[in-house]
Amino acid sequence: MAEIQRSLGWCPQHDILFPDLTVAEHLSFYAQVRPWTCPEEVQRMLHVLGLEDKQDTLSRFLSGGMRRKLSIGIALIAGSKVLMLDEPTSGMDALSRRAIWDLLQQHKSDRTVLLTTHFMDEADLLGDRVAIMAKGELQCCGSSMFLKRKYACPTPSDPNPISSV
Repeated sequence: MAEIQRSLGWCPQHDILFPDLTVAEHLSFYAQVRPWTCPEEVQRMLHVLGLEDKQDTLSRFLSGGMRRKLSIGIALIAGSKVLMLDEPTSGMDALSRRAIWDLLQQHKSDRTVLLTTHFMDEADLLGDRVAIMAKGELQCCGSSMFLKRKYACPTPSDPNPISSV
């Protein structure tokens, strides 16, 4: 169990931050959970998240989007091998959301990522496999292309999807 805890990164739907810790203190605190993390990791994560200018700001004074970025940074810190991200980009503006998508794309190759979202474009871009749930039950699961074909969404190579279903 201890090994699982050391390799798991979690970003809950609602930010769980300490209001009297700064951005850098949050990252440093969570990085210390993994003893192999070096102090430079905090600075690297601040840079990756674009929060360098906010590193000394108390979390209670951050905007909702910046709190989400910090929560994602906490999940990513120290090279977590399994990431569980619950609505990671909720409350973010379009530009920040896109930056987080790029960040997650860069970091997903050497990790297992479980992500929940209401944004189909987010699922399409980030998911190798997408599962659709309704009322707590699995409705469908497969690649993005499989789901598009199953539900007759047009693709650039298939302008008439109904004929291919």
